[in-house]
Amino acid sequence: MIAELQQAVAHYAHALDELNEPELEAVLTEDTAWTFTMPGQGVLGPVAGRAAVLDFIRAGHTAQTGRVRHHLGNVVVTATDGASAEVRAYLLQTRNTGESIQTISTGVYTFGLRRSDGRWRIGELTLTLDNAL
Repeated sequence: MIAELQQAVAHYAHALDELNEPELEAVLTEDTAWTFTMPGQGVLGPVAGRAAVLDFIRAGHTAQTGRVRHHLGNVVVTATDGASAEVRAYLLQTRNTGESIQTISTGVYTFGLRRSDGRWRIGELTLTLDNAL
């Protein structure tokens, strides 16, 4: 089960970076909610519902320059009961412009996952950034 949860989080990161909407739809619950805490800006969100989250992601991809990657590390399952789970992971976000590689931000993700149709899906996502973007 732990490997399945880690895979769900990895699928999210890859789909996010590639703007793979079918995979994002598959890894998010219909009622998913995202909340962000940014230094100096406070809490942003929640962005509620899969459609709103996908719109948010599309807008982010449109605004970004270079190739952005979300590197998730130290992924740990902090709670699970077989139907729901909490997973925490560190974020290192980078941008490759072709001329340079930049660190954009670091932070901590907390994922609330639920088992649905034989697959783990993200129902809640909380991201606390260490620095403002």
